[in-house]
Amino acid sequence: MDLDSVAGELYGLRPEDFTAARDERAAAARRAGDRALAEEIRALRRPSLSAWASNLLVREHPEQVEPLLQLGQALRQAHRELDGARLRALGHRQRTLIGALARQAAELTAGAGHPIGEGAQREVEQTLHAVLADPEAARAWAAGRLAKPLTATAGFPGLAEGAAAKPAAAEPATPRRSGRRAQRREEAEEQRRRELARATEEAEAAERELRAREEEAAEADRDAEDAARRTAELRQRVNDLADRLREAQEEQRRAEAAEERARKRARDAGRRLDTARHHAEEAAARLDRTTTD
Repeated sequence: MDLDSVAGELYGLRPEDFTAARDERAAAARRAGDRALAEEIRALRRPSLSAWASNLLVREHPEQVEPLLQLGQALRQAHRELDGARLRALGHRQRTLIGALARQAAELTAGAGHPIGEGAQREVEQTLHAVLADPEAARAWAAGRLAKPLTATAGFPGLAEGAAAKPAAAEPATPRRSGRRAQRREEAEEQRRRELARATEEAEAAERELRAREEEAAEADRDAEDAARRTAELRQRVNDLADRLREAQEEQRRAEAAEERARKRARDAGRRLDTARHHAEEAAARLDRTTTD
């Protein structure tokens, strides 16, 4: 038993199963005489729902890991190189991929019998944004052992440093002309940095707005699905009641027919009774006359 194998096992469990399994593994390590390992295992934190969803995505679909890591590398490089056109192209791919992965994570948790809510799904998206922005976050996510959601930094790190470190081409010029040209290059570079920072801020604001509208649309879709499901249930209930009404009406018709037949038999029996009574009376009268004579 070692920490790596134990952590790999524990972070594959559902959150509600984590603590009991962790404590059992720590106790086993203690019984084996490895108190240091026992303490390390005890220090492992139970994952939040969104962290578990992110871990589940990595574990169930490892083929999804590398495309996101490569996209993060490309985005960070485009930021360092101040490549606006490439940033715009990659930004579209970023939105598409993160949206698809977040939905896939939600589907996996639902399939595991523990669906996550909108807040947890937003934290999954937040984690995926952090993966794109930060190599350390990318490595942590790819390991599939997150205990809490990752947080993206504001923008991409290393932007200003990458721009400032970009070497200028040497030019044969007098010191004064070289200084003026260097100053103009620095001013132009600073202008590009400001424009890129402004464009990045606008893109991030647009991304947040897009996610908000996607969530709004998803909520509206869920409400519509709930309403449709309720309508279908009520329609089925009405159909069932209509069937029961038809059956009751048919039973009523059968009962009325039976009642009519019973009444007819009662009338017939009454007439036969009257006839029999009349015959009995006549017979009794004849008997009386015979006895008297």
